[in-house]
Amino acid sequence: MPLTALPAFCVLLLIADNTTVEQRPPEPQFLHSIVADAVRRTQAQFPNENLRDDEVAVTVIDLSDPSRPRSGSFRGDQPIYPASVVKLFYLAATHQWLHDGRLRDSEELRRMMRDMIVDSSNDATAAVVDTLTGAANGEPLPEDEMKVWVEKRNAINRYFASLGYTGINVCQKTYAEGPYGRERVFLGPKFENRNKLTTDATARLLDEIVQGTAVSAERSGQMMELLKRDVTKKGSDPDDQARGFIGGALPAGSLLWSKAGWTSTARHDAAYVETPNGQKFVLVIFTTGHANRRELLPAIAGEVLKGLR
Repeated sequence: MPLTALPAFCVLLLIADNTTVEQRPPEPQFLHSIVADAVRRTQAQFPNENLRDDEVAVTVIDLSDPSRPRSGSFRGDQPIYPASVVKLFYLAATHQWLHDGRLRDSEELRRMMRDMIVDSSNDATAAVVDTLTGAANGEPLPEDEMKVWVEKRNAINRYFASLGYTGINVCQKTYAEGPYGRERVFLGPKFENRNKLTTDATARLLDEIVQGTAVSAERSGQMMELLKRDVTKKGSDPDDQARGFIGGALPAGSLLWSKAGWTSTARHDAAYVETPNGQKFVLVIFTTGHANRRELLPAIAGEVLKGLR
């Protein structure tokens, strides 16, 4: 039946229902499609790069209605070496230890956390991991002593497992050249015990920090302060965390909180974004095997932005 032939009260119901749908956050299945389409369009945009499906993972959480966050992902449950993005998990664990009284707050501990997140310092990260676990590096240990050491070093893993996190391994330091000693033994003969994160787990933690539910509202706010990036500041570093990753795709006037990670093989970013038109979302992108292709992450992020609009 044509719309004009419907009774007046039916027309009003249809219009009201359409308005309601437009005001709701995107449904999860729609978000899955947005993310998958963003990956496909980026692959098509850079055909010579040969970005394979198994070399990328993406998760988005729409926070246009913070009380009803909705997520979508592409390979979001796949464990991937996270590079420096793991430092986000060490930051949250440090605040939980402080909250529980397991650590004593100090100016030096705050400096360690700041340098780990703001400057992505590997030395600061090593100090944080030692502080959290009490399992510092040294010469290889006899088997029985090594078991005790491993139990201590896995304290951060046990904490996140208690919160329901799955598919992750967060027990290794981030290295410039190492590891050596007992930490090399701990990695396994073929590095099978490397850190692993999924984009889903990373997005969940960042979402909890944004919404003030990671440890406590006050401590979540302190974490947000360290994650804040100035996207208006000009610089020459192509790997600047404010512009060299997801930040490179954001429209003028956007706000960004993020933790990037990159090595010779990995290029990742985990970001919370607020755009001038009111969009609020968490976006996590991991790529492997394309660390020097700085345009890939902004391209994927830009396609996700288009889809969310």
